[in-house]
Amino acid sequence: MPIRTRFLPACAALSAILLSAAAPVPAAPASVVLTPHRAIYDLKLLRTRGRGDIEAVSGRIVYDFSGSACAGYALNFRQVSAMESTEASKTVLSDLRSTTWEEGGAKRFHFSSENYVNDRSVDTVEGNAERGGDHVAVKLAKPTDKSFDLDHAMVFPTEQMRLIIEAARAGKTILQMPVYDGSDNGEKVYSTMTLIGHEIGPDEKVNDAAAGQAALAGLKRWPVTISYFDRTDEKRGEQTPVYAISFELYENGISRALELDYDDFVVAGAMTQLDIKQAPECK
Repeated sequence: MPIRTRFLPACAALSAILLSAAAPVPAAPASVVLTPHRAIYDLKLLRTRGRGDIEAVSGRIVYDFSGSACAGYALNFRQVSAMESTEASKTVLSDLRSTTWEEGGAKRFHFSSENYVNDRSVDTVEGNAERGGDHVAVKLAKPTDKSFDLDHAMVFPTEQMRLIIEAARAGKTILQMPVYDGSDNGEKVYSTMTLIGHEIGPDEKVNDAAAGQAALAGLKRWPVTISYFDRTDEKRGEQTPVYAISFELYENGISRALELDYDDFVVAGAMTQLDIKQAPECK
């Protein structure tokens, strides 16, 4: 689940290694088949750091992924979180709603999102990105009508997932790539570093909604941590990530055992429901 999630206004962004020169995005191997599914994760505060003014966090993520390589991939995502802080002396309720569609070959990407804090809309983003011969052209409709170009090496979210799975299968432990997901104001670009741990054997049991799922039986899975770095800060020397997410990733793209690291605090996401959906047939 590389899609970034965020609490507002708990951290400046959700998402130090400098990327090497841009290179063309490699084609996704045909062997990586992502499974359409709907997963629900219940959130709770795992630990705090630093000032420790976060007292409690609760909430839920609904992750609804569908499509195929020929039809494109659609994602409906929602995260509702309640955060109790000693500094604020009250509960802040954040509600992030996002929909995306990505062409199977990672050439086109459409995104739309809206953030609410305490039932008040605080930002809306909508736009499209399309990969051309030597760049990625972005056209925003919201929050403002704006166009700009990005490096051709930029990776969209579903392609990011496929590349991580392919790297894990190949035994790689570190993967770096620039990612554009249309988040924040639609202009943010992140450098990412993915750490891939040793393969987890299929006989190692799980204690959440992934247990007993026929679609997961015998599949490989790996512990994965993705750290997001603000590319605008790359020239300022050593960086620390603005956000990191850890999870166990199955080779069909399903994730469990989430940990969302917002620097000052870490939130755990336990999978409480998993529904496998039928993939559309490619004609």
